[in-house]
Amino acid sequence: MADEALFQFLHNEVIQYIYKSSEHGEMENGRCITKLENMGFRVGQGLIERFTKDTARFKDELDVMKFICKDFWTSVFKKQIDNLRTNHQGIYVLQDNKFRLLTQLSAGKQYLEHAPKYLAFTCGLVRGGLSNLGVKSIVTAEVSVMPACKFQVMIQKM
Repeated sequence: MADEALFQFLHNEVIQYIYKSSEHGEMENGRCITKLENMGFRVGQGLIERFTKDTARFKDELDVMKFICKDFWTSVFKKQIDNLRTNHQGIYVLQDNKFRLLTQLSAGKQYLEHAPKYLAFTCGLVRGGLSNLGVKSIVTAEVSVMPACKFQVMIQKM
C-alpha cells in the first residue's frame, strides 16, 4: 500500500515538474505530454525486461497483450485490466474502470481536460513494454468518465 502511494506521489510530482519547468509554447504544442510519454517508454522497457526474464517466449501478439493486461498491469497498478478487446486486425482496447492515477482527481467533467497529462506516462509505459517484446505500436488513451479510461493499442506491422 505504501509503495502505491509513493508511486502516485512521484507520478504527480513528475507531471508538476515537467509542466512548471516548461515554457508556455511547449505546453501548447504538446511537448510536455511527449516528455512524459518518453519517460514512460523508458520505464516500460526496463520493467518488461525484469518481468519477462523467467518467462517463455510468447507465441503471438495476443499472448503479449494478455501478459500486459494481467501480469504487467498487476505489477504496476496492483490490479488487472478490467476488459481487453480486439478486432483481430492489430487494434486492442484495454479498459480500466478505476485507473489508479486518475482516482485522485475529482470525477467532475471540469477535470477531463487535465486527464491527458496523467495518462501520457502510462501510454509510454505500455508502448515501451511492447517495444521490448518486439511489438511496435502506437498507444493512445481516452477518458469519457473519470476515473475510467481506455487505452487503445494499434500494432504496427513491420
